[in-house]
Amino acid sequence: MILNYFHNYKNLTSIVSFKYVLTIVFFLILFIFLPNLAIGEELLGGLPALNVSSEGNKTQYSVPLQILILMTALTVLPSLLLGMTSFTRIIIVMSILRQALGTQQTPPNQVLIAISLFLTFFIMAPTFNKVYDEAATPYMNNEISAKKAIDTAGDQLKNFMVKNTRKTDLIMFSDLAGDQAKYDKPKDIPFRIALPAFLTSELKTAFQIGFLLFLPFLVIDMVISSILMSLGMMMLSPMLISLPFKLLLFVLVDGWAMTVGSLVSTFSAG
Repeated sequence: MILNYFHNYKNLTSIVSFKYVLTIVFFLILFIFLPNLAIGEELLGGLPALNVSSEGNKTQYSVPLQILILMTALTVLPSLLLGMTSFTRIIIVMSILRQALGTQQTPPNQVLIAISLFLTFFIMAPTFNKVYDEAATPYMNNEISAKKAIDTAGDQLKNFMVKNTRKTDLIMFSDLAGDQAKYDKPKDIPFRIALPAFLTSELKTAFQIGFLLFLPFLVIDMVISSILMSLGMMMLSPMLISLPFKLLLFVLVDGWAMTVGSLVSTFSAG
């Protein structure tokens, strides 16, 4: 009897707690998504932290809400860096080069990421300058709206992506999306087609460059392996013996400068 009572009490507590959580979620959604309605404005008036006020064509957000939006944007920033810039191609090529050299964790991941980031900023500088001059500066001077600034910045990034994307990839994703429209300008291509096409094209290009970088080091490994086999040194690792020769070859031909220069030249400026 006592166990049944305890079990019923536990179920009742769970139901009440679930209803309480639903009530909280409902009011949070009401506070966030209904600021323009009369009930939303009335409710938000009692919560300065989530206050949204409208003055003519301008909308002002409270400081805590601005911080919340900023933190949300920062969580999306890594995905934008990977998906809309030259970072993907560079980091893949650098990783394949390290594997071809056989140097294990040298250079370390932090160094490869730093090199890739600075090269990305170098390659994307013309595009970023256009975004700053045509979108950020006019918006900060209250010359254009936030929507216009976002559209302008998106057009500049899209222009860079389309210039560095194969037409076959654009056509493939356009067909997959069921979009039969013909685009005259890069800005006419929607992001849902431009982004996956750009990433697919970047992966293909990165692996092609990596294959070309891998070939000379593979030849050295095969030559060293053949020599060791002919000398009967089958227990000696060819990778260990070939590593100094690969490093020597890479240094003599100024490998880092050649790799970075060739990699940067594969991109079309935005």
